Amino acid sequence: MTADTLLDLVRSLPDIEMDSSADIRAAYGSDQGPVLEQMSPLAVLWARSVEEVQEILRWASRTGTTVVPRGAGTGVSGGAHATAGCIVLSLERMNRILEIRPDDELAVVEPGVINADLNKAAGEHGLMYAPDPASYRISTVGGNVATNAGGLRCAKYGVTRDSVLALDVVLADGTLVSTGHKTFKGVAGYDLTALFTGSEGTLGIVVGITVRLRYQPVKTCTVAGFFPDIESAAAGVLAVGRARVQPAIMELLDGPTMAALDAAHGSDLRSRGGALLLIQTDGYGAEAEAAVVRAALAALGGTVSLEDNEEALALVDLRRHSRGDAAHTEVRVGEDVAVPRSGLVTYIAELNRMAGRHQVRLKVVAHAGDGNVHPTFWVDAAEGSAGVERLDAALDESISVALAMGGTITGEHGVGQFKLRWLGQEQQAEVQELQRQIKSVFDPAGILNPGKAILP
Repeated sequence: MTADTLLDLVRSLPDIEMDSSADIRAAYGSDQGPVLEQMSPLAVLWARSVEEVQEILRWASRTGTTVVPRGAGTGVSGGAHATAGCIVLSLERMNRILEIRPDDELAVVEPGVINADLNKAAGEHGLMYAPDPASYRISTVGGNVATNAGGLRCAKYGVTRDSVLALDVVLADGTLVSTGHKTFKGVAGYDLTALFTGSEGTLGIVVGITVRLRYQPVKTCTVAGFFPDIESAAAGVLAVGRARVQPAIMELLDGPTMAALDAAHGSDLRSRGGALLLIQTDGYGAEAEAAVVRAALAALGGTVSLEDNEEALALVDLRRHSRGDAAHTEVRVGEDVAVPRSGLVTYIAELNRMAGRHQVRLKVVAHAGDGNVHPTFWVDAAEGSAGVERLDAALDESISVALAMGGTITGEHGVGQFKLRWLGQEQQAEVQELQRQIKSVFDPAGILNPGKAILP
């Protein structure tokens, strides 16, 4: 059946660029998330237009072939992993910025536009696209929409959904629909734009995106607060909030993270303290807000400095690299939980305790301004299955503790394939059933990115 389907694909879509070679199928068979079961797609197809996406989905609907949409493949939850018998539909070549309207403060883009490229184009008009994932230099806007991606500036400017005004979406049967509006306000009917944003390609394929742009700040100030340990640095997050300052960026790095960054990049972060709280204020009041932040952190015993522009840029860039590169001598898992900000100190203390209990190593970074914590647990690969068992136990506990505190299993990376195991702990059965019913309305045959985002 696979050979017959592939032959029908080639015959039915002769003008679509595709490749079924083993190396290409392997390269496009997964994103950067943990792979539970390695699969290769039947073929990889690259669409260059809305019409080509429609053709591909009409064929898939006719043949019952499942479709896994893909942007740059930077996701870390397995949302773009291939599944049995699927085709991978890459949107990376639909990469045009169609329109920037400075007076309306919006842009219209195709899904393959790189986040950084949109920001560069908007910057020529004194504007910016606020969503700021750590992978902004390589991730696509379409992929950001699919996962409702977060980033460093979320605390002030919100996640991707808060900047999406309208979408053009191709449904499973090839029908093109447009949702939303090109105005900042609009409440006509159900908010399908918000529904598609974060649906991970399970309801439709996003082929056009209208985003809200923000004013580029006239001034930014970066404050670095070094503390003896991560718990005291986390307490600084609440202190800044109680001072009623809303930073654009508020990032937290623990000692092991700083040591890893020093080793990789030649920095000296670890010598300056046991944890770093990195805060950036912006706008006309940036300097006044930074002064309040410095006073609040100093009162907690932090070693606080106002970094100059070059050092500030270096610190923020180091934060973007804090996940680090995988090492073949280690088995590691990274998480993406979020907890109420008031529980941040308690949760981080719990992470350290559970790392000790399970005899695994730990490093922690966090988008501290919104309580989004990224713990990474790891063991030596030489420990084999015993080490992996302890790692899994620590991971499971990190999820259950976050949920018990009123948190969520994913703050910004999406559920994908990897986090389905925990989704039932967060969502009640009635909510799961509603989601399945919504899925069946948009994709009755279940061909769009099966096994992702919602429980079957």
